[in-house]
Amino acid sequence: MKLFLNKWLCPLLPILFLGFSACTNQLTEIEHWPQYPSNPFVIRLAVPPTNTAGGIVTADLNNDGLLDFLVTVPGHIAAYANNGRTLWIKKTDVRVSGFSEKEGLPGQHGPGVQAMDVDGDGRTEVLYLTQDSTLHVLKGFTGRRKWKAKPPVPVGAERWEHVVVANFRGEGDSDLLLQATNKDGYRMGRYLAAYRLDDLRRKKFDPLWTRDDFVSSAHNGARVADLNGDGKDEVLGQTLLGPYGQVVNGVSFQGKSHADYVAAADVLPDIPGLEVVLLEEELREGRRIGSVYLVNSSNLFWRSHHERQEPQNAAVGEFYLESPGLEVWCRSRNNKDQTPFMLSAEGTLLSEYEMKRVAPEGWTRKGVEVIWTIDWTGGPKQLAAAKERHTSGDVAVFDPVTGEFLHRFEEKADRLYVADVSGDWREELIVLSGRELRIYHNDEPNANPERERLWENAHYRRSKMTWNYYSP
Repeated sequence: MKLFLNKWLCPLLPILFLGFSACTNQLTEIEHWPQYPSNPFVIRLAVPPTNTAGGIVTADLNNDGLLDFLVTVPGHIAAYANNGRTLWIKKTDVRVSGFSEKEGLPGQHGPGVQAMDVDGDGRTEVLYLTQDSTLHVLKGFTGRRKWKAKPPVPVGAERWEHVVVANFRGEGDSDLLLQATNKDGYRMGRYLAAYRLDDLRRKKFDPLWTRDDFVSSAHNGARVADLNGDGKDEVLGQTLLGPYGQVVNGVSFQGKSHADYVAAADVLPDIPGLEVVLLEEELREGRRIGSVYLVNSSNLFWRSHHERQEPQNAAVGEFYLESPGLEVWCRSRNNKDQTPFMLSAEGTLLSEYEMKRVAPEGWTRKGVEVIWTIDWTGGPKQLAAAKERHTSGDVAVFDPVTGEFLHRFEEKADRLYVADVSGDWREELIVLSGRELRIYHNDEPNANPERERLWENAHYRRSKMTWNYYSP
């Protein structure tokens, strides 16, 4: 029989009863998570965000089976329990950055941390880089250092800038991917090195593989996902790499082009594995245009565009139930009066509209940013969540098909993160506003309360750990 523990008592158990196993790092051990008693639930922070550097991730840091929060800002990492209690705050020169093309990775809103059990002891570790290229591994519950290492930096790079826990050998979360940009000119994450974490712990710096020619998404760090279902991760960028560092696929852009966005999803359900959506930005005759690509680890399925608009940002989800597969919603570049459009899983146009005609009164004409796919209702149809663009502004949940704003939350949002952290399996809006985390849940009945938690999906866990402003 499973043990269900009050969320206020469970964080104390590792201290009171060492070795007691009722609280566990396995999220599935606790079937029902308590819903937050207020909406929004407010966690007061000791550190505020600074400009666009730093972000948020969630992980079970204290082994109570609930999701906790890591917040990064320049100079600090702060850990908060699911109930809002401060776990620890560490003053450290954590590697976070603003505009990646000028400052390097992880880029705007990139959290710069990874949190998972990387040594098989059943407890979560927190991993991050400092500005001097040192990798730090901390105990998730206390923030105390377990070990550190300083692998060599590639010639041509200033420092290691981006860290991703990966599974390249089929042995679980026991590998690490490091990435760096070129130190001169327009900075792109061309340098990669993959390591066994255990080798790094022992100060052995013989990598599994390296590359100095990776074609990364322009504003994003590399992401990882098991695209073909073989139990090993691929590396996602404009180029797709296999688990041994070999090029398995990619898109060759022409002229002055780069990828603005990269994300993996099961867009084509009849094709085994995951597909990757890439958004191209092309400068042609002084005009910025673009295309949308759908690829996997071996095929280019389609290239599409809508009136040559630059798509710039996207959300991928089950937005339109009448069309098979997932849809790709594209925001458009416009600095004012965005003109979003949505493509089918086959790359055909399903809808388009003008943001100024659907946004609520008072919403900025600059549109939306940090767009997340969200499971909000519990039904099969997914929605999108976003914040007001270029301001600490409101947050909304909207229908990507029509643009209808379904829920608006008056906020001063500096960051927006979407994840399942309380109550049933549906996702919450996690808003960083000044010195507060404000967590909104859907208090309407769940249309499908018995569905398994989203965290059961390995790709969901990966995608919630490595993201930034351009590719949530």
